[in-house]
Amino acid sequence: MSALSLAPRALYEEVAELLRQRIFSRELEPGSWIDELKLAEEYGISRTPLREALKVLAAEGLVTMKVRRGAYVTEVSEKDLADVYHLLALLESDAAGVVAERATDSDLAELKALHAELEAALGQRDRFFAINERFHMRLLELADNRWREQMVADLRKVMKLNRHNSLLKSGRIDESLAEHRAVMAALLARDAALTRQRMQAHFQNGLEAAI
Repeated sequence: MSALSLAPRALYEEVAELLRQRIFSRELEPGSWIDELKLAEEYGISRTPLREALKVLAAEGLVTMKVRRGAYVTEVSEKDLADVYHLLALLESDAAGVVAERATDSDLAELKALHAELEAALGQRDRFFAINERFHMRLLELADNRWREQMVADLRKVMKLNRHNSLLKSGRIDESLAEHRAVMAALLARDAALTRQRMQAHFQNGLEAAI
C-alpha cells in the first residue's frame, strides 16, 4: 500500500520539476498562460498530477493561479524583486557570518575550491550561475540552519524568474565574481563582521543589476 500511495506523489513532483526548469529557462515566459491540456498530452499524463504540480509551483511563487482563467507563469515586479533580495541579503549574510566564525579548515577549503570553479567558469554564463548557486547553498549548509536553508531555497526560485534580465547587464558577471572574491577573502580571514558586510553588498549590487 505504501508503494502505491507514494507513486502519485512522485509523479506530480517530477512534473513540477520539469515545469520548474522550463520556467527558469524561459521556455515558459513570465506572464504566459500554461496550457494544461497540451502539457498533459505532451507528458502522457492525466490532468490530476499536472494540477498538483501547478499547486506546488504556485506555493513556490513561480506560478499564479487566476480564478476561471487557469495558471500563469508569475511576473515579478520591481517590488517583488526588492523584497526577495532584501530577505536573501539578511539570511545569507547572517549565514556567511556564522561560517566565518565556525567553519573548519576543511569547510573553508571546500568553499575555496567551489570559488575556483566559479573563476574558471567566467565566460560560460549558465555554468557560472550553476556553480554560483552551489557556492551559496553550500555556505548555507555549513551554517547549519535548515529553516534558513529552506527559506533561501524558496526565495532563490523567485529570484531566478528575473535572472535572464540581470545576466544581460553589461559587466555584471565580472562584478559578481569580484564580489565573490571579496566574500571569500573575508571568510578565509575568519572575519565574521566583514563577511556579513560583503555578502550584503553582493546582494545589493545584484538587485541593482536586476531592476
